Amino acid sequence: MTVAMQIRNQIEQLPEGKTFGYADLLISKEAYQTAAKALERMQTQGIIKKLSKGVFYKPKQTIFGALKPDYNEQLRPYLFKNGKRIAYETGFSLYNRMGLTTQMAFRIKLASQRKRISINRGALKVDAIKSYAEVTDANFELLGFLDAIKDIKRIPDCSVSQATKIISSKISKLSDRQITELIQYALLYPPRVRALVGAMLENLKTNANTANLKESLNPLTTIKLGLKETDLPNLKNWNIA
Repeated sequence: MTVAMQIRNQIEQLPEGKTFGYADLLISKEAYQTAAKALERMQTQGIIKKLSKGVFYKPKQTIFGALKPDYNEQLRPYLFKNGKRIAYETGFSLYNRMGLTTQMAFRIKLASQRKRISINRGALKVDAIKSYAEVTDANFELLGFLDAIKDIKRIPDCSVSQATKIISSKISKLSDRQITELIQYALLYPPRVRALVGAMLENLKTNANTANLKESLNPLTTIKLGLKETDLPNLKNWNIA
């Protein structure tokens, strides 16, 4: 079977609206030039469309014409590389999904440690930020929690008190293993994150060992978040005010 036939067979099996790149076609890099010509012919035939450089999709046909992939599918090629997650969505769009704000983000943020991802294409506008840890499928949700804590004073339409309650509730549903990992990643974040994670876990009366978080903080520094003891009864233990 030729490379062109192999590619066509794979694309025919893809669902409509699915994005893909060269790495998804299971061909060697030596065959990329041949693949490019095959993909160009398929674009001319209307079988696929180009979304961006090196990214294509199989359009869904409707009575109104061909539809572009949905929001999540347009983001997917930038979140993964060779099948492995390298980035995650963060910022106000994430905080909206977490129930922390009702405001929608005009631009979204993608966090990655190794790759700077910036997109300005139609309605999809993305700013790149550097993640505090290497991103994986196993940790990106935990990093999202920590990002929300880092930005807790900047989340629109949500007081620090409200955000603390919502995030605490989400952390209470984590497994012991996830909590251990949350602590490990929190140590990579600024002091306000370390202090608030420690205080939340202590207040939730989890079995988590928060000693490393406490030791990482300067005992002479007060973390000013505008919280009261009615929000976190143990905030003084973590020099939070």
